[in-house]
Amino acid sequence: MKQKEIGIYVHIPFCIQKCSYCDFCSYENKEELIPRYIKCLLQEMKEVGEGNQLDYQNHLDDLFLVKTIYIGGGTPSFIKSSYIKQIMTTIFENYQVVENAEVTIEVNPGTVNLQKLEDYFQSGINRLSIGLQSTHPHLLQTLGRVHTYYDFLDTYHWAREVGFQNINVDLMLGLPNQTLGELEDSLEEIISLEPEHISIYSLIVEAGTSLEKQIQDGTLVLPEEDLERKMYWRAKELLENNGYVHYEISNFAKPNYESKHNLDCWNQKEYVGFGVSAHSYTNNVRYSNITKVEEYIANYEKDKIEDNLIFHEKQNKESKKKEYMLLGLRKLEGVSIQEFKNQFIDNPIFLYHTQLEKLVNEELLEIDGDYIKLTNKGLDFANLVWEEFV
Repeated sequence: MKQKEIGIYVHIPFCIQKCSYCDFCSYENKEELIPRYIKCLLQEMKEVGEGNQLDYQNHLDDLFLVKTIYIGGGTPSFIKSSYIKQIMTTIFENYQVVENAEVTIEVNPGTVNLQKLEDYFQSGINRLSIGLQSTHPHLLQTLGRVHTYYDFLDTYHWAREVGFQNINVDLMLGLPNQTLGELEDSLEEIISLEPEHISIYSLIVEAGTSLEKQIQDGTLVLPEEDLERKMYWRAKELLENNGYVHYEISNFAKPNYESKHNLDCWNQKEYVGFGVSAHSYTNNVRYSNITKVEEYIANYEKDKIEDNLIFHEKQNKESKKKEYMLLGLRKLEGVSIQEFKNQFIDNPIFLYHTQLEKLVNEELLEIDGDYIKLTNKGLDFANLVWEEFV
């Protein structure tokens, strides 16, 4: 039996209220499903751990060695902390978890208290990702957030009191009616708290969201593209000037505090997802669970577990190489030519000479020693770069 290093992702789809920009698999007003959902989720984790689940990647001869655990949503901090403790206990009882594994949970201000955070910490969780998005009330209201900045401050200070020494704070830019000054205010406030990690995402208006409807009917107006880019570069400047390393397009960290879970995904490492809509990637196969929470629960309760699985892709060598390039070019350091050769034998410079010549000529990519990476212009037009490797 061989050891296979993986990450584990656990999806908690429940929320107090769905944010106006959110198109993730999340549900409001379905609290009555939580106990049944957790029971099915724990069953799924146990069965995969025992090697009994019918799946697409035939991993029965592999011993999973868990490097990272990530509990996301939805709003994981919305449910009782006793459920989170059960999830953590089930993982530790059914999988071999490396010492000092990175274990993250997403929390939203207004859904946690000191006791919940203590329960998380005692269960083995050692990293928090706090969804703030902005320090300004009118922007939080626009996004449909259920918390205030003061709720965030309570959450942050409680987390430090409990003992969390690895905290990420999520912020957003390019919001309707957001000014450059407001973004600077938010960044300066958060930087002063000295979290170990800050993620700052450009707003993407997803189809079917309430935010899209408000923009289409003129209720809300997005900032001009030039202003959105000014926000991005100002954020980069402020964060780097305060000791944060820009290591991925939207992510900044104090040295040695990069998100290991996300880095493993961008480095094409394997992971197993549990819960409704959770995705997995093992043995070159990508698959997921179905997205409807009622069906996910019903299939477990009717012993039709296989009906929860959706096959997405069996990668061949060519698709795996292209994806390696696409994911690697999210990172600021880029793709290591030597690591690509170690993994695939081929030299990416020769394999993708047509794409690379085009992108270098357009000043979107540069080749710097062993690395193929985005230029500053490439950071602004990263989608054009990634399209070459789809």
